[in-house]
Amino acid sequence: MNIEKKMHSQVYHSHALQAWEQRWFAQQNSSYGLMQQVAWTMTERILQEIARQIPHKPIRIAVCCGQGNNAGDGYLIAKYLHQQGFYVDLYAAPAGPSPDLARAIQEAHAIGLKIQPHFNFSQHYEVYIDALFGIGLNRDLDESWQKIIKKINQQHGLKISIDVPSGLNANTGRALPCAVCADVILTVLGLKMGLFTGQGQAFSGQIQVISLIPQDATLQPIAQLSPCHLVLPQRQAFGHKGSYGHVLVVGGHAEMGGAVMIAAEAAFATGAGKVTVVCDARHHTAILSRAPNIMLRDINALSSDEIHYLIQHVDAVCFGMGLGRDTWAEAHYHLWSKHLYASQKQVVLDVDALWFLAEYPVQLSDHFYLTPHAGEAAKLLHASVASVENDRVHAIQDLQQKYAGQWVLKGSGSLILENQNQLWVCSAGNAGMATGGMGDVLSGMIAGLKAQFHDEIALHQIVTLHAQAGDQLAEQGERGLQAHHMAQAIYRMVNHSA
Repeated sequence: MNIEKKMHSQVYHSHALQAWEQRWFAQQNSSYGLMQQVAWTMTERILQEIARQIPHKPIRIAVCCGQGNNAGDGYLIAKYLHQQGFYVDLYAAPAGPSPDLARAIQEAHAIGLKIQPHFNFSQHYEVYIDALFGIGLNRDLDESWQKIIKKINQQHGLKISIDVPSGLNANTGRALPCAVCADVILTVLGLKMGLFTGQGQAFSGQIQVISLIPQDATLQPIAQLSPCHLVLPQRQAFGHKGSYGHVLVVGGHAEMGGAVMIAAEAAFATGAGKVTVVCDARHHTAILSRAPNIMLRDINALSSDEIHYLIQHVDAVCFGMGLGRDTWAEAHYHLWSKHLYASQKQVVLDVDALWFLAEYPVQLSDHFYLTPHAGEAAKLLHASVASVENDRVHAIQDLQQKYAGQWVLKGSGSLILENQNQLWVCSAGNAGMATGGMGDVLSGMIAGLKAQFHDEIALHQIVTLHAQAGDQLAEQGERGLQAHHMAQAIYRMVNHSA
């Protein structure tokens, strides 16, 4: 996803933006005047995109309008483009009752623009303007609207959506059930959450903000985009391995040794000074043959006192990867969690630790970091995966309310909810990262960086570094990207950020 560099990083709920707009109108500002300003500014942006992406060609433009005020923007854009000398065809549904929309239609008719019914495109167009639905859409579209959206997506040409891609829920990022695949989005007033999380990124190309009224004190964002640039402190010339943190990775059921290995390598790649893996001893040879710098302990040979001693002598722990869910795993979960919950160490809970946490809920401290995907979140909330994905913001808020701690809800547009209830959205990452072991990499990175920097590095920054490492790998292609390739990319990212 490409985001306009000059835009603010705040992300809003549509209701907050609509209320802000209404407060502006209550001050005797004209709603139709704002529609005209927005449409003209969008026209200027469209002209820039045409000049940049389709130079030296005859340009034919189809403007597709729905039934609300979003369509009003479309009619005025069609008028302004026609006045700039472009060939413009209007395709539109019967108009709704909005007075502003009626005025916009009248202006389009006044300069000779005719409305083509049924969205049967009479020819090929170089540009398609999507002004079907705006941020008010919150219902599944009927078959006739689905056919129109699918027809637009089938066309070859530059697709520009007004405000949000039509068919996308502006707050949840859920397609209803399909949406326009936009190359450019000209979003009005502020960024909407649905453009960045859930399915939203699949439909969102370059995002540009059109904000023409001054912010007031009442307007509050729901989240912020995680910054893409992070500067890590330089390492001290006189430092030693004890200066950069000791990470403990605990898991590794007899039948699952890969996860602890991947997490440990990720922790080392972040710059952690020491890493110890506690797992079933049958994995030790494989781990040493791959990474002889990892220290090892047999999970079956440790007493409760030895576990307490280990935890007290490390800086961060990631617990649960490859632990399993059988009676053996359950016994080790209870044994280790008793010590971890009582400690003040930085602790990452992932995979099977999350499974058992759902079975035995507790309230956690702020130094616990939990990283579920949608399936694990559903288990933790005793909900369905669909309900989590249909409203990811609500889901992560529910997770923190139920369990406390700090949370990452992984997936496209990962959400990060830190202490002080600050919600962040990670706009980096790619579809190639949807592969086994990526979550173990993230857990190892969180533990490795928290072991080194503690509260000097935030959870959302670590999630962004993980996503950026994945993006660096994906420069050679997304398909076939594997978790064990991440260590070198992490190494490059943390040094690039230093």
